[in-house]
Amino acid sequence: MQILYVDTLTYTQGDMYLVASDKGLVYIGTPNASFEEVEVWAKKPFKGYGFEENPEKLQPYKAQLTAYFNKELTEFDLPVHVKGTPFQLAVWEALKELPYGTTTSYGNIAQRIGNPKAVRAVGTAIGANPILAIIPCHRVIGKNGQLTGFRSGLAMKQFLLELEQV
Repeated sequence: MQILYVDTLTYTQGDMYLVASDKGLVYIGTPNASFEEVEVWAKKPFKGYGFEENPEKLQPYKAQLTAYFNKELTEFDLPVHVKGTPFQLAVWEALKELPYGTTTSYGNIAQRIGNPKAVRAVGTAIGANPILAIIPCHRVIGKNGQLTGFRSGLAMKQFLLELEQV
């Protein structure tokens, strides 16, 4: 059985689970959510994996996320190991190209991946992003400037945008 390593990160918004494989970070949980959220999410992309609490494996990710939350880091450089459809992977790669402190629209992401009519599908792919902040889906807002859906809730999206002074 392959292992997913788990630990929690505590910061101002609450505790959240961090999950990594031997290849990189695979998931950042919703603040103050139960471990069940992790278990439900992992069933599809990481079927057959077991969990092991391992603070040592997650320490580099905790350090970079803590620095980001403390406004000491604007770019992450640790590996991620995301699994998704080719379309999702393209959207997530486009998100990683968004500069710190900026926002864009779902339509602009659809344009970036060469599929300008796929605005709703882009929204769905963004909603499935397993790694908030590092794959910065919070930087995508409605074309009218309104905050729109976010897996970890609009309060968390607002927190991340304010952190980046957007």
